[in-house]
Amino acid sequence: MTAFEANFDGLVGPTHNYGGLSFGNVASQNNTGDVSNPREAALQGLAKMKALADRGFRQAVLPPHERPDVASLRALGFTGSDAEVLRAVAASAPALLPQISSASCMWTANAATVSPSADTADGRTHFTPANLNNKFHRSIEHPTTGRVLKAIFADPRHFAHHAALPACAQFGDEGAANHTRLCGEYGDAGVELFVYGRAAFAHEPAPVRYPARQTREACEAIARAHGLAPDRTVIALQNPDVIDAGVFHNDVIAVGNRDVLFFHEQAFHDKARLLADVQRGLGSVPLRAVEVPNEAVSVADAVSTYLFNSQLLARPDGRMLLVVPDECRRNASVWAYLEAQLASGGPIAEVAVFDLKQSMKNGGGPACLRLRVVLNEAEAAAVAPGVWMNDALYARLTAWVGRHYRDRLAVADLADPQLLLECRTALDELSGILGIGSVYPFQLA
Repeated sequence: MTAFEANFDGLVGPTHNYGGLSFGNVASQNNTGDVSNPREAALQGLAKMKALADRGFRQAVLPPHERPDVASLRALGFTGSDAEVLRAVAASAPALLPQISSASCMWTANAATVSPSADTADGRTHFTPANLNNKFHRSIEHPTTGRVLKAIFADPRHFAHHAALPACAQFGDEGAANHTRLCGEYGDAGVELFVYGRAAFAHEPAPVRYPARQTREACEAIARAHGLAPDRTVIALQNPDVIDAGVFHNDVIAVGNRDVLFFHEQAFHDKARLLADVQRGLGSVPLRAVEVPNEAVSVADAVSTYLFNSQLLARPDGRMLLVVPDECRRNASVWAYLEAQLASGGPIAEVAVFDLKQSMKNGGGPACLRLRVVLNEAEAAAVAPGVWMNDALYARLTAWVGRHYRDRLAVADLADPQLLLECRTALDELSGILGIGSVYPFQLA
């Protein structure tokens, strides 16, 4: 049966702010305290979704989460009405406000790890929400993420849903940001590549400046739960030096799709072994490895422009469209490399540039904003129909953003109880637009 890759992009939420919460994420830290524009952020993301849908790529939407997350504050001992809780936090623990108000769920590359039916033992598409336990503001996401995924991918004949892994350091899981799938045709059995950063064995090197978030134990647990074939599962160590340079997830230094792996020469600890293992899993399908030398693009330039946090999309002719942020075009070295790559006749045939500066300032580029799901036609027909991007949905969502989003938000504004009411009103309407039912805590109370 014909299969394709669909991109489910996270819609930026109404509380998008620059709280500087992600230690190890250089952009997030560098822009701490800046005033954000949630409306512009959401519209920038929607514009990218619509442009790719217009090109014929299958594109869908994942909704934002309820924020501020008052339930998490109550779990930390705050009491009273919602407004009283927010006032108490602002008075006694203001550092919690940006954490429980973060719109970081927009980076749906971290939402879950997804294994398509062609790879799994039971022939269903499997989802495991990421526990994201390295950062408090992200660790509170997986309950809502799980409900949203179950609402969109509801048919148990086609989809299997797992709970997030135990929320402890040993099983730290950051989702698809450290996972990619390589294959011939999408409907063929593929190779699932997991990349971890935390040293698992005594002989493995470890970062010293920034924390490694993904563990080998998490990768192994997900591969078991999804029923992946051991000979088509590759688990590899990230180069700790690039983690210390600000590469907090593997998708900041490498991206793959179909038979193409686009990566920086310093991305992996044992590059030769990884490439050999992937090729062994692909069998007769030749891996097209596009390795970017450090002399052409430094790690620092890769991090500042998010060259590798791009979307690599397969065109009908088998060559690739690379979707990059505008920061790539404004960096002379990166843009010169991309122009040379286009002229080379290699796998990357085209580059599309998008303005995503609101997301980029918080450390998330085009690849962070989407969760990839390979589906065959029967599975696609079982997806909640209201989430697929088209002209009508784009018009409804842009109007919805215009009605409900502020165009200016400072960190101090997060204490405003009115913001919580605005968020809940917007999300209640959005769940109806997308046709996903009640998925938010305030709807389930």
